[in-house]
Amino acid sequence: MKAEKTSRTAQYMAFFRALETQRKDSLFSDPYAIHFVDSKLRLATRLYHYPIVAKYINNTINKKIPGALSSGIARTKYIDSLLENAISKGVKQVLILGAGFDTRAVRLDFLQTIPVIEIDHPNTSNFKAAIYKKRIGKIPQNVTFLQIDFNKQGLDQLALENNLDFTKPTAVIWEGVTNYLTEEAVKSTFSFISKFASGSHVIFTYVHKEILQNPDSFLGGKKLLKDLENIEEHWTFGFFPEELPGYLHQFHIELLEDLGANEYRERFLPKRSESGYEFYRTAAGIKK
Repeated sequence: MKAEKTSRTAQYMAFFRALETQRKDSLFSDPYAIHFVDSKLRLATRLYHYPIVAKYINNTINKKIPGALSSGIARTKYIDSLLENAISKGVKQVLILGAGFDTRAVRLDFLQTIPVIEIDHPNTSNFKAAIYKKRIGKIPQNVTFLQIDFNKQGLDQLALENNLDFTKPTAVIWEGVTNYLTEEAVKSTFSFISKFASGSHVIFTYVHKEILQNPDSFLGGKKLLKDLENIEEHWTFGFFPEELPGYLHQFHIELLEDLGANEYRERFLPKRSESGYEFYRTAAGIKK
């Protein structure tokens, strides 16, 4: 996936969070998200509190990518809750791989005293830092941005150059990335994650492998993959859920939870039932 596409993908997720923040019954508040979207999406966000506009926007998104909006919102809250649980269990630092426009470091109160290290491509990282400086006045004290171009550098080298502390129990968030990688890159990243101390948590997303092999088996699957191809984004990797516990075991990681979109929607958005995007899964594990 090209670097500029990464920013584009991150922008859509920020847009979803910005829309949710406008709702009276919002699942969470993210006042920063609106600053990461373009002027057209900012206008849509500001008009979202009008019911007729909200209905139009929701219908448009759902027609284009069935279930993506509700999945994205519920998944955000789910990962927030998994992260809070990890902190309560003694995690001392947070590492966000492919951070995109993730704003957890500034919007979640329970992270205010926890070091948060965000790793991403320089294009995305620089843009994000500029937004924080403009909107907050500074980069928060607990946040460190580390830049990586995976074509030129590996995570191990980056960690060495920046004295990353592997002895601290760490929560690693790896959201929205694995489906764009090769099998080798996924394995290499889990190997890196496994170097952190016992009691470290990993929270990651993946797509059900069935959508790559048989897109018609999921609502909107075939159209979604075609649309991704048209913008030069390619999903290249997935897991079958039943193989995940054994896969993680080789890295001394025990699977704690693994939910599909229907399950985390039911948990966090029971009154907003919606079909689609069931193949997008979120899992959490702990380093033994």
